[in-house]
Amino acid sequence: MATPEIGKAYKRVVSPHNPPLRVIVVGAGLGGCAAAIALHHHGHEVVAVLDKVRAFNRLGDSLGLGENAYRLLSRWGCNVKEVQDIGNQSPTMKIRRWHDGKILAEQPLIDMAGYIGHRGDYHDIFLKWVGERGIPIRMGCEVVAYSDADPVPSLTLASGETLTADAIVACDGIKSLARHLVLGARDDPVSSGYACFRAYFEPSAEMIADPARNAFLKEDNVNFWIGPDTHVVQNTLRGGREFNWILTHKDDGDVPESWFQPGDMEEVRRLVANIDPDIREAIRSTDKCLDWKICYRKPLPTWVSPESHRIVLLGDSCHAHLPTSAQGASQACESAGTLAVCLGLVGRDDVKIATRAYEKLRFPRTRVSQTHGEDLRDRWHNVLKNVDEDIEIDPEMVKIKVSSLPPR
Repeated sequence: MATPEIGKAYKRVVSPHNPPLRVIVVGAGLGGCAAAIALHHHGHEVVAVLDKVRAFNRLGDSLGLGENAYRLLSRWGCNVKEVQDIGNQSPTMKIRRWHDGKILAEQPLIDMAGYIGHRGDYHDIFLKWVGERGIPIRMGCEVVAYSDADPVPSLTLASGETLTADAIVACDGIKSLARHLVLGARDDPVSSGYACFRAYFEPSAEMIADPARNAFLKEDNVNFWIGPDTHVVQNTLRGGREFNWILTHKDDGDVPESWFQPGDMEEVRRLVANIDPDIREAIRSTDKCLDWKICYRKPLPTWVSPESHRIVLLGDSCHAHLPTSAQGASQACESAGTLAVCLGLVGRDDVKIATRAYEKLRFPRTRVSQTHGEDLRDRWHNVLKNVDEDIEIDPEMVKIKVSSLPPR
């Protein structure tokens, strides 16, 4: 299939292989789409992007893409302005004290997450970019088995169909079947001790007109309220037409990770009973929310299949991030670019060298990004413990650290 013109200044890299390496991408989420776009840009043939669902819904809520992701996407011929235009337009984010909203620190929003938008809206644009490159997206294709054969790995679908390629990239999340192949065992999630109540909605006319609930509905903004063992993230999109809040709290419940688990609004109201009044009623009057248990997985010791080294993990399937990192999708983009480059630097028979190089290059970087999320959560949850109200908090104690994670 001919590749349509993406933009006048865009030039796709000519493949060093004749014919190009054939790659299958499993998972059509943001990470899978980024992988397909990066592999295509570097001259590889993306045979297909497979996803087990039959149709995509507007799932999730807010998601951030950092400058590191935008630089790569732009290099790959994507019109990143399409994403920036639907993202949060606030130039800064404010970190506030839990009970009264006092601003403890203010930072450029680009420091943490770049432009924050709705995950579903961003996903639609990524899917469009994949389609513009003529890359097939096959829905309703559930992978039930892998064959780790060298030099031609394969996968089998629930339909019985078998597909082969020079390399297979599993971008289908923390429950990826390929994780079991790579690790040689199951790795069940362990509770992080925290959970999030999350809500995303269009404010009603009554809410917009209510002074007790509309303090953050007049323009795009991003705010964080931090307190002992808890914090709230709030952002307003599209000039007040969409509103999102996320309440992170201590939790040892044993509920599977899911975007569909209903939340208990009575418990939410209890948890925010003493939060800043400017945000309290907006949260308390929310009709419904989701309950997302944050499970933890230790960094995987390897991302590459043991026999052929041609089945490789990418994104959440190997380096899932806590919400406080705000780098999950951006790091998936970086991994996609690194893998695509590595595959272009080796001969057809040396794919295993490329995948191992990708793993070695990416592991330290993603681990730093992951630990930033852990560090930020712990600083936010502890900085105000046993501190008198009149004590000034050093802004550096609550700011997001970005110095050791520069854009690429």
